[in-house]
Amino acid sequence: MIKTVEWTEEGVRMIDQRLLPTEEKYLLLRSCDEVAEAIKLMVVRGAPAIGVSAAMGIALSTKQAAVSSVADLEEDFDYFCDMMSRTRPTAVNLFWAIERMRDAFRRAKADGATQVDEVKRQLVEEAKEIFRADIESNRALGRFGGELIPDGATVLTHCNAGALATAGDYGTALGVIRGARDAGKRVAVIADETRPFLQGARLTAWELQKDEIPVTVITDNMAGHVMKQGTVDVVVVGADRIAANGDAANKIGTYMVAVLAREHQIPFYVAAPVSTVDLKIPSGEGIPIEERDAREVTHIREQRLSPEGVAVHNPAFDVTPNEFIAAIITDRGVARAPYTESLRRMVEG
Repeated sequence: MIKTVEWTEEGVRMIDQRLLPTEEKYLLLRSCDEVAEAIKLMVVRGAPAIGVSAAMGIALSTKQAAVSSVADLEEDFDYFCDMMSRTRPTAVNLFWAIERMRDAFRRAKADGATQVDEVKRQLVEEAKEIFRADIESNRALGRFGGELIPDGATVLTHCNAGALATAGDYGTALGVIRGARDAGKRVAVIADETRPFLQGARLTAWELQKDEIPVTVITDNMAGHVMKQGTVDVVVVGADRIAANGDAANKIGTYMVAVLAREHQIPFYVAAPVSTVDLKIPSGEGIPIEERDAREVTHIREQRLSPEGVAVHNPAFDVTPNEFIAAIITDRGVARAPYTESLRRMVEG
């Protein structure tokens, strides 16, 4: 099991994904500030993993707060939640996890908890439960999605939506692939490199090699070519936020893959837990798109690729319209069009 992020009594431990695949290094983060910075810098990334990390960071600093009353603790707690909410705008799991932590604080007060230590304990338990639930939901998602993958299929995926993008173990898009494998199906993967952060070339390939699942890395601009050759049977990607109508935000370049898949009549599936569905946003037009540092485009680590001073546009995500999506695979089942109805049923149980 890949341990993307985990709770320890000393702090939040997470693998530094910036260094993979050449170096497998774990960091111990000892405060909410450090966890927030790790999310901003993409030490940890992937919508579910961001949510789990945020919950643990909030719980950690609340646990450390030197206060004598629940009222003072709540003031500090609100500050930690606000800090975390400013890290990355697109991944809705971040805000879902923060709201779960806020609900846990409200429940503790409603239950009559007057001791600071008891409130802290309940918040730590909530963060641990968010971690446990993420692993369970990805396992369920993998079982549902695995049924959609034909035996002997080659699956193309974009970005990394595996164990590294979640609490660990299975993942979302790669969870579907692992679910098919665990059901006894033969499956191979083509991984887009995913410029500019190279999550496919660095992270997806690393994960699948560890799992001994056949994987071939291609550059992003080869996707149409391999589809035309008939090499790709299915496309499966993750998502950072899904609107009520099924429009899905995922790593930049996903929309291009969806257009190509439709042209070549290849099923295009989105895999994400229901916590990624944002019913408050009617369509993809309302999903905020994060603009990241130009250096991610102009450099690979310390090596400059572009002329100094050149203008750069670096949106981290794009939105795939729902009509390009054959199905949305969740931890509660497979949603199909019309998504406004099916996703609401999934979310509301």
